Amino acid sequence: MIGWFFSLSPVFQALFATLFTWLITLLGASIVFFFKEVKKGIMDALLGFSAGVMIAASFWSLLSPAIEMANNMNMISWLVVFCGFFSGGLLLFTGDKLYDFVHQKMVNKMDTSTSGKLKRCLMLVFSITLHNIPEGLVVGVAFGSLAYSIEGSSLASALTLALGIGLQNFPEGSAVSLPLRREGFSRKKAFFFGQLSGAVEPIAAIVGAILVLKIQTLLPFLLSFAAGAMIYVVVEELIPESQSNKKKDVMALFTLIGFSVMMILDVALG
Repeated sequence: MIGWFFSLSPVFQALFATLFTWLITLLGASIVFFFKEVKKGIMDALLGFSAGVMIAASFWSLLSPAIEMANNMNMISWLVVFCGFFSGGLLLFTGDKLYDFVHQKMVNKMDTSTSGKLKRCLMLVFSITLHNIPEGLVVGVAFGSLAYSIEGSSLASALTLALGIGLQNFPEGSAVSLPLRREGFSRKKAFFFGQLSGAVEPIAAIVGAILVLKIQTLLPFLLSFAAGAMIYVVVEELIPESQSNKKKDVMALFTLIGFSVMMILDVALG
């Protein structure tokens, strides 16, 4: 099974990796069938661990290879990496502002009827889906870069990156399905909308991998773009949510553990 996965093209590797992250979203959404609530400490620990993984991956799996490849192509490496990194974060920042604007418009018109519940549902799914698109793109770019055998880019690091993103998808899935259940949606509908937020990741991953494979000169920009998007998600979503826990120091340790795991895999196995 492992040998079969290794033999696949980077595009299919990215596809199967993000199908895994989608599966984790699905598992998170399925919590609605078993519990009304999930312990906050468990969710926050997962978010903290994922934040550490994604921070480490941003440098060792994305920025460092981007700098090396830009140098090999005789590009102005610091400029290419800066433009890519800042663009990745700026895209999510713009998306957040757009969501806030649409959200406010919808809230002003919202009622307590079935249509009002549907609007709340759509807003919740949209907010999670918005962040899942760059996460899928990140995985696609990471696997696509394997085709060039650049230093700092390895299958182990790409798989660990997918694992880290998958782990933080678990609380995201439940963060959609459980509130919808409290809104009065049936368990099946709450589960459906919960897992739907992760369905965009395989599509984004395929796009990212194909772009990298078809246009090699874009790789340094895309790698740094993915890093910027990841850091924005970590700073804006994961760390603040994990630090809302009463045991902030313990949650910080989980972030350090996640960072250490990714660092070891990248440095020792990369």
